[in-house]
Amino acid sequence: MYRFGLAIFAAGFLFGQINQQSPQELLKQAVTLHQQGKLEEAIRDYELFLDVYPDAPEVRSNLGAALAATGKYARAIEEYKLALMKKSDPKLHLNLALAYYKTDNFGDAIVELEKVRAADANNRQVQTLLADSYVHTGENKKAIDVLWPVYLSDSSDRAVDYVLGTALARDGQAELAQRVINPLMAGPDSAEKHMLLGTAKFAARDYAGALEDLRKAAEMNPDLPEVNSYCGQALFSNGHTEESKAFFEKELAHNPNDFQSNIHIGLLLKQDQKYDEALKFLKRALSSRPGDVAVRYQIALVKMAQGKDQVALDELEQIVSESPKFLEAHVSLSTLYFRLKRKADGNRERQIVETLTAERQAKEPAARLGADDKAGSLRTNQ
Repeated sequence: MYRFGLAIFAAGFLFGQINQQSPQELLKQAVTLHQQGKLEEAIRDYELFLDVYPDAPEVRSNLGAALAATGKYARAIEEYKLALMKKSDPKLHLNLALAYYKTDNFGDAIVELEKVRAADANNRQVQTLLADSYVHTGENKKAIDVLWPVYLSDSSDRAVDYVLGTALARDGQAELAQRVINPLMAGPDSAEKHMLLGTAKFAARDYAGALEDLRKAAEMNPDLPEVNSYCGQALFSNGHTEESKAFFEKELAHNPNDFQSNIHIGLLLKQDQKYDEALKFLKRALSSRPGDVAVRYQIALVKMAQGKDQVALDELEQIVSESPKFLEAHVSLSTLYFRLKRKADGNRERQIVETLTAERQAKEPAARLGADDKAGSLRTNQ
């Protein structure tokens, strides 16, 4: 009791030094300022209150919301996390997810959104944001699993149609994608319409057709998420690598964590033997998709080119352990074993390569020429 009373006395003394208002008055003023849209003043008052009463999750949540509204997402995230340490609340998890989503941190957004969905399975906003986050991380099938039941129950929600249609197109399910996006196509011409058409054509490997629509989308709205990334990918797949780099750089100016832009610029820099620069982009791609074997393979190739054979060896051995059918990784591992004069290991890998090559040729006759889709494979020795 004595300590509690002393704490209250100290708090009152501090408030007296900072502000003549009582804590309750200061908090009331902060909320009023927040409601009036005077966010910087509200943030100041929330912070003053929390300096004395740091264990007030509702106030931290309010502070996080005010910070997010002013674009200070990194600070908002910290406040939401501190609030959640004191009180678990689906609304707080949603606010944290939205802050992650706004900063293109889709992996962490997914973690929080799944928590909210567990508490409120029918929240359409949460389902749409979750599916869109899965699309951004390349997990199109998960996005489809989330939104397909929503679409079947009500196909009139254009946001659901757009995200689901995008996921289906990118998953190569052209007929279902067409069914979902047809109502969107009937509307006025828009960047979103050309983006959908372009990504659908890209998934179908119609790279020339995709480029036409994606260019139109980028011209109509260069700030549309991923439009510059997809333009770059279509150009890259059509062999226009130098022009593609400019589009990837535009995408990264909007979203520094875009996976495809980072990995493609990394590949282009690797081709130019700018290995240190290439690693920066490849590592950034890996940070957005931790564990991705295609990116790790490219990093291993850079390490090989730099003469860092042991580092490359450790990574390649781990990759083929996780993905035993990864032909190109076995090819590189065989090469590295022979370079290190480990003939027995090199011969073993060579045998694996021959077996996997025969399997690939049996499934894909076109691969007999060694053409593993020149335009797009990120697993090749580019």
